[in-house]
Amino acid sequence: MTTRPWWKTALGVVFTAFMLFPVYWMANVSLTQTDDMRRGSPSWFPATPTFEGYTAALSEQLPALGTSLVVGFGAVALTVVIAAPAGYALTILNLRGGRTLNFLLLVAQMIPAVVMAMGFYAVYVRLGLLNTVWGLIVADSTIAVPFGVLLYSTFMAGIPRELIHAARIDGAGAWRTFSDVVLPVSRNSTVTVSLFAFLWAWSDFIFASTLNRSGDLIPITLGIYQYIGNNTTQWNAIMATAVVASLPAAILLVVAQRYVAAGVTAGAVKD
Repeated sequence: MTTRPWWKTALGVVFTAFMLFPVYWMANVSLTQTDDMRRGSPSWFPATPTFEGYTAALSEQLPALGTSLVVGFGAVALTVVIAAPAGYALTILNLRGGRTLNFLLLVAQMIPAVVMAMGFYAVYVRLGLLNTVWGLIVADSTIAVPFGVLLYSTFMAGIPRELIHAARIDGAGAWRTFSDVVLPVSRNSTVTVSLFAFLWAWSDFIFASTLNRSGDLIPITLGIYQYIGNNTTQWNAIMATAVVASLPAAILLVVAQRYVAAGVTAGAVKD
């Protein structure tokens, strides 16, 4: 049995601590009193811990958290509904112009979000979708759909064609083959696409600040932004809200970790 050198373990611990330091500092500031932060340089540990930041976050930001959950799950549903059939059509049905469309999807992922936000603003003004949750769901889905189509296409290209032929011999049409054969075996890809779609929608600020700034229901990213004022900044409330907002994403990442690993590497190795 090969023993890992001690210096590699130490190096891994150092790198891990370095990457997780912002998370620790976020939790540290969330427990620090406002007066303590104004006295001088911040302390490594809160001298007199307080939960006033969490009290403010839970009392003021629960509607924003609920809105972010609705937007996140809405973006997941819309992304999967569009990306899965599109990947199936490009890979299994061999639609004409599939390579061109794949190239356009790659190009779409390179467009800066701020440019897309300006385009959405011009369209939403005419359609009356500004400051609406549905408009935000559609906008956030545009980031995830190209990634989802490419990931589904890569995975479905590795599905044995014997499964497709067997379904067709049994009399299944294109849609039934997709729903009963292809989609169930694409579970890992579906979980991966859903997770990334949720995380993109959950952490979005550009679309939210451009398309939903004055809405009655704002996402948590704008809720955090509201704590920043011209004369006063509630840092403990900001960091407490950030800690609370990080929990759903962290839980999803832990639960879906093995599915994501399988989904991202799907199609990388051919038999």
